[in-house]
Amino acid sequence: QVQLVESGGGLVQAGDSLRLSCALSGGTFSLYAMSWFRQAPGKAREFVSTISWNGGRILYGDSVKGRFTISRDNAKNTVYLQMYSLKPEDTAVYYCAASGPYLNGAEVRNRADDMKYWGQGTQVTVSS
Repeated sequence: QVQLVESGGGLVQAGDSLRLSCALSGGTFSLYAMSWFRQAPGKAREFVSTISWNGGRILYGDSVKGRFTISRDNAKNTVYLQMYSLKPEDTAVYYCAASGPYLNGAEVRNRADDMKYWGQGTQVTVSS
């Protein structure tokens, strides 16, 4: 059974940086595209970023482009979300998700409905 476990959330001030991690167990990490979504109170779940299993294709949501960087380490079964210049509006529960498995190493998905596995979420709070 595939499990995803996020870590790295916390309380930071506006302008700070934070790095989230998500470790996958129980499956072949290197065949899954990995994504990050977030959900603020009272709002719909929002796409943040996704990375193909070969790392060759990356997408970002418009609200985080230029501030967040996604990466993965297939040897460690871990995907990362490096967040810079955090704003109060980035406050949300951040979820890691996996889609696939794919034969095509460049395949990605950015819709929540296409995700096969989800983590439990980690809270990120940005104070002004």
